[in-house]
Amino acid sequence: MAQPLRRESLGAAPASSPLPLGARLAPLRWLIVTICLGALMVFVPLWVPLILAAWVAIIAHPLHTRLSRKLGGSHRAAGAMTVSFVLIALVPLVGLTAALTGRAIELTRQILRSEDGAAALRTVVSSSGNGPAHPASLQVFDVEKLIDMAQQHGANAWRALSAIAGAATALVVGLLIFVLGIYEFLVHGTRIYQWLVDHAPIPRGYVHRLGNAFSETGRGLFIGVGLTALLQGALATIGYVAVGIREAFVLGALTVVASVIPAGGAALVWAPVSIALAIGGRPVAAVVMLVIGLIVSTADNVVRPMLSRYGKLRMPTFLLLVSMLGGLALFGGWGVLLGPLLVRLAVEGLEIWRERAIA
Repeated sequence: MAQPLRRESLGAAPASSPLPLGARLAPLRWLIVTICLGALMVFVPLWVPLILAAWVAIIAHPLHTRLSRKLGGSHRAAGAMTVSFVLIALVPLVGLTAALTGRAIELTRQILRSEDGAAALRTVVSSSGNGPAHPASLQVFDVEKLIDMAQQHGANAWRALSAIAGAATALVVGLLIFVLGIYEFLVHGTRIYQWLVDHAPIPRGYVHRLGNAFSETGRGLFIGVGLTALLQGALATIGYVAVGIREAFVLGALTVVASVIPAGGAALVWAPVSIALAIGGRPVAAVVMLVIGLIVSTADNVVRPMLSRYGKLRMPTFLLLVSMLGGLALFGGWGVLLGPLLVRLAVEGLEIWRERAIA
């Protein structure tokens, strides 16, 4: 007569099992690691708006705390701050970026059509121009001509429209996740962080250090680097407008980008503009632009130390530039954020590793 099977509790091995406990739990560990990696991959397509939302929430956390007491709740304060951020910052920024991108493309085309370097510089600083081309007069096409154009260019046009639609959809989804993420991180950010501290497979102190490095990178990029570059770009734009340059706002945007570069900085834009004004027979405007440019470049040495109290990034300027350019080449436009973040976390991780090895 067969003996009945003995019922054993889940996760417990028979007393006669020769395998140690660690070996018996190894498959479970690998299963959990695989599931966690799969869950992490779900967030990869949306890492940009999520990281940006987390950084904005971290920077705005002190203000959110004060508003929560005045408005009678965390949710109300987060909703008011999110709506204000969208109306005051996000909508104007998106519109300005779209407008400047179109003008930058047109300016690039004009420069490429220039005969030589001097002509290109004169194109940049010209106070007037032919302006945008007038749209061609409407013409009536017969049906046969329309069919012929569709047969010749239909496939390429459809691919272009599909690419534009895909990019627009990704942009809308990213903006939606960004806005909703700001609200969620403002309301539940502390709880999310505490959950990560409690469940991370590394000691709590190291989680805090990596979390501080993450916050430091956001504050440093937004406040220490971003606000300084925006201030220099704004001052330079005032100078470009004052001397009557047609593409003043495009050059101002380029000055913001150039301000991050340690060798030259904003002078990489305003110095050629001053030279072009002198070559173009406008010596007074050239001197004015030179003086304003010197003020712009000097502002970096004054403003950056002041802002570093609120957003200091513990990375040498050269390393920051390399990480931005490397991230740009590897991940595209948003790599200017991901590059410094990965490098900063890697530096903190190596320091933790070294401390553990010495201990």
